[in-house]
Amino acid sequence: MANQGNNRPPLVAPVKNFQIPPEKAPKKKPAKKPKKRRKSIKGFFQSILRTISRVIWWIMWRVAVVLALVLGAGVFYYYKDLPPAMALMDDRKRGSVTMMDRNGDVFAWRGDQFGGLVSAATVSPALKNAVIATEDKRFYRHFGISPRGILGAMRININAGRSPLSGNGGSTITQQVAKRVYFSDLRSIERKIKEVPMSIAMEIKYTKDEILSIYLNRAYLGAGSYGFEAASQRYFAKSARVLSASEAAMLAGLLKAPSKFAPTRDIGRAQGRADLIIGLMENQGYLTKGEAIAARNNPAKLSAVAEKRAGGYFADWIMESGPDFILKDTTEDIVIKTTFDERVQKAAEEALDFIFENKVKAGSKAQAAIVVMSRDGAVRAMVGGRNLGIAGGFNRATQALRQTGSSFKPFVYAAALENGFSYNSIVIDEPLTINIPGSGPWSPKNYSRDFKGPLTFTEALVASVNTAAVRISEEVGREKVRVLAKDFGIENKLAAGPAVALGASESTLLEMTGAYAGISNSGISARPYGVMELTIQGDNAPLMGKSTGSGKRVINDHAAAELIYMMNQVVETGTGRRARLNGREAAGKTGTTQGARDAWFVGFTADYVAGVWMGYDDNSKLSGVTGGGLPADIWRETMLRVHDGLPSKPLAMIHPLPEEIVDNPDGSDRPTNLSRAIDRELKQFEKDAETIMNKLLGGIFGRRN
Repeated sequence: MANQGNNRPPLVAPVKNFQIPPEKAPKKKPAKKPKKRRKSIKGFFQSILRTISRVIWWIMWRVAVVLALVLGAGVFYYYKDLPPAMALMDDRKRGSVTMMDRNGDVFAWRGDQFGGLVSAATVSPALKNAVIATEDKRFYRHFGISPRGILGAMRININAGRSPLSGNGGSTITQQVAKRVYFSDLRSIERKIKEVPMSIAMEIKYTKDEILSIYLNRAYLGAGSYGFEAASQRYFAKSARVLSASEAAMLAGLLKAPSKFAPTRDIGRAQGRADLIIGLMENQGYLTKGEAIAARNNPAKLSAVAEKRAGGYFADWIMESGPDFILKDTTEDIVIKTTFDERVQKAAEEALDFIFENKVKAGSKAQAAIVVMSRDGAVRAMVGGRNLGIAGGFNRATQALRQTGSSFKPFVYAAALENGFSYNSIVIDEPLTINIPGSGPWSPKNYSRDFKGPLTFTEALVASVNTAAVRISEEVGREKVRVLAKDFGIENKLAAGPAVALGASESTLLEMTGAYAGISNSGISARPYGVMELTIQGDNAPLMGKSTGSGKRVINDHAAAELIYMMNQVVETGTGRRARLNGREAAGKTGTTQGARDAWFVGFTADYVAGVWMGYDDNSKLSGVTGGGLPADIWRETMLRVHDGLPSKPLAMIHPLPEEIVDNPDGSDRPTNLSRAIDRELKQFEKDAETIMNKLLGGIFGRRN
C-alpha cells in the first residue's frame, strides 16, 4: 500500500477551533475556600471556649468547696457554743416595772415588760399561724435561710427604687432570731453574712418549734413589751394562749413597726394592719373565707386599762424620780403600788380639755400642766401637757423650770408671819428704789401701775402688790425668805437679789404645788411622793415603802393659819376670784411673770392641793393671760370635778372677829379695819419715838454732867 512504511507520520485528525458564543458558554462556579481551612478556625474558637469553661468550672467547684468548708466551719463554730433553747427565751437588758394605783389596779407599765414564757405549742394556734403567715410562710420547709425569699426581697427593693439590700431583707424567722440574740449591734452587711452560718447552726441544734418559741418570747411589740405574752397582757389584758384571730393578727402586725402600728398609739391604723395579716392567713390556708370575714367584722380592741392610757406623765415621773439601781439598772421585774388616783387624773384631764375647747382660741399652741396631790404630798394626778398619754414625752409638770412670779409671794409673807408680823400688819405701798451692788438702782413696779399707800398684809397679798412684797422681804431679810422657801420644798436655786420676793427664780409646778401643800398642812412641809410600796415580782415583803411625805415644821401653826386666811381672801376677793368654789373654802395665789411668759395658779382646799401652769414651750409671751385668768379657770374646773361628791370641810385658818371687818363703799368686805390698824401702828411709832428720844436726851445730859 502506498504510504505504508516505517517513516510514515501518524494519522492525526486536525483540530478545529470552534468559537462558542459567550451567552452559551457554561458558567464557572466561584472558587470555594478550602474545607480544611474553615474547619480549622471554628475548632480554634471552640477550643478556646472549652478551655474557658474548664477554667471556670475548675475555679467554681474549688470556690464552692472552699465556701462549703468555710460555711461548715462557721456552722460548727456557732453550733458548739449554742446554749439550750430555754436559755435564749428571755435575755432582756433591764427588768419591767408594773404600776398599780392607790386601789391596787394596774394602770401603767414601763421598762422591758415580759409576761412569762410561752411556746409554739402553748400559744393560741391563731397567733402561731399569724406569725408564720406574716414573717416566714416557708418556715417549716427551709433549712434556716430562704434563697427564694432573699431573691424576692431584692426584687421588691429594686422595684421600689432602693438598692437590693435596702428595705426588705427576706430574712427567715431563724435569721431574725439569730439577729435578735447575737447580731443586733452589727452593721447590715456584716450581720447578714454572719446570720447564714448561725441560722443553719440553730436549725441543727434546735427544733423548729424551739426556734419559733424563742422568737415568740423575744420579739419587741411596742410599749415596752417583749414577747407575745407581755404584749397580749399589755394590749388585751389576756394571755397569748387564748387570743382570737383578729387579736393575733394585730399582734403579728406589730412585728414590722411596733411604734407605728401600736394600738395604744393609733387603734385604727393597728386594725388596718391586722386586716392585711388576716388576708395573708386566708391566702395561705390558715383561715377559711368565713373565718376571715368574721375576724374582720370583729376587730381587736384594747382592754379597758390599755384604752384609758391613764397616768402616762405620772408613770414617767415615777421612773425618773425613783432610784436608778432599782428602776433603771435592775433586770428584776418590779411591782410598784403608787399614790395615783384614776378618778382625780380623769378630772384634771377633762378640766384641761374643757377650758381649751371653750375659752382658748382654736389652734393655740399654748401648753398647760396640772398637778393634784393630797395635803401630805401624795401625788394623785399629773398632766404634763396637752399631748396626753405619750410615754416619754416632755413633762411640763416636772421638767419645765419656769419663773414663778407672784405665786412665790406667800413664802415672803410666811417668813414675816413667822418673825412676829400679823395678817393685819401695815406695809406702805409707795415708790421704792433699792441699790443693787454691781447692777445699780432697781425700782419694782406694780401691775396696776399705781400706789395705794398704807395696806394691811392681807390687802397687799389680795391685790398682789409688788412693792409691798419687796418691802416685807427686805424687812425680814432675803436670806430668811430663801431658807423658808427651801424648807417648804423649793429646791432649785433662788435669786440672791431683792427680786426674789417677786418670783424671779425658777421652779417646777410639782415643787410649787408641794410647797403649797406644806402651807395647807399647817406649816409642816409635805414633799411630793408617788411610791407607796415597791416589791420584786414574786416576793411578799416590800423592798421599800413610802418614798417621802410630811417633813419638818417650817412655820408655827398660828402663822400658818393667818397665811391660809390671807390666801383664802385672794380667792374670795382678790386676784384669784375666778377660782372660787361656791360652798367650799379654798385658798391660793396667782402668778404672772415678767412679760407674761408664764401664768400660774396654785391653791388648796381642806382635801387637795392643786397647781396649774400655763405658757408656751418656746417661752414666748402669752396674749391676755394672767394667773388669775385661764390658770384659775383650769384650777376651778379641776377642783370642782375632784371634789364632786365629797363633803365640804373648813380650812385650818383664822377667822377674824366681826368687828374687825368693815363695809366698804363698793359693797365688798375688807379683811381688817384699816383705820384701826393705822392708829395702832402710829401709837406704837409714837411710843417707840418717845423711848428713843428719852434715851438720847438722857445720854446728852449725862455727858454734860
